[in-house]
Amino acid sequence: MKKCEKCGIYVENEVKYCPVCGLVLESYYESGQNQNQGDYKDTMSSSHNREIRNDKAMAILAYLGCLVLVPMLAAKDSRFVKYHIRQGVILLVTEVIFYVGYCILSFAVLSISWRLYFIVKAIGAVRYLFLVLMIIGIINAASGKKKALPVIGNIG
Repeated sequence: MKKCEKCGIYVENEVKYCPVCGLVLESYYESGQNQNQGDYKDTMSSSHNREIRNDKAMAILAYLGCLVLVPMLAAKDSRFVKYHIRQGVILLVTEVIFYVGYCILSFAVLSISWRLYFIVKAIGAVRYLFLVLMIIGIINAASGKKKALPVIGNIG
């Protein structure tokens, strides 16, 4: 398999054009095949890439909190969407666990003294990490990549 230099998607060596961005792939001409020859692998690769292109919106929804339910119900047959649903659920569950722990810790620390509020504020800054992870997931889904989220992506 070769990687498209423009959009970064992987395609079979026999594919003439990138199915996502349309870039002419050099590996096609290096292999010596003409335009009329095609095989099963070429068809499979283009259908897989077409599936990715059609399901990007559902994959993006998987990272938007509770909206992960929409692709779970609407696009459950797509392997690409299933991967991003899994990543979105991991992100959502991690966020919920963090916020429950944060509420308990905030209550405990503020019960001791209101002067320890800076500790609660510092721990609360971790929530911006979830925003960054969500943006990374959306970028991966929009570019057609199956790439795990940093830090939490390989949990499940």
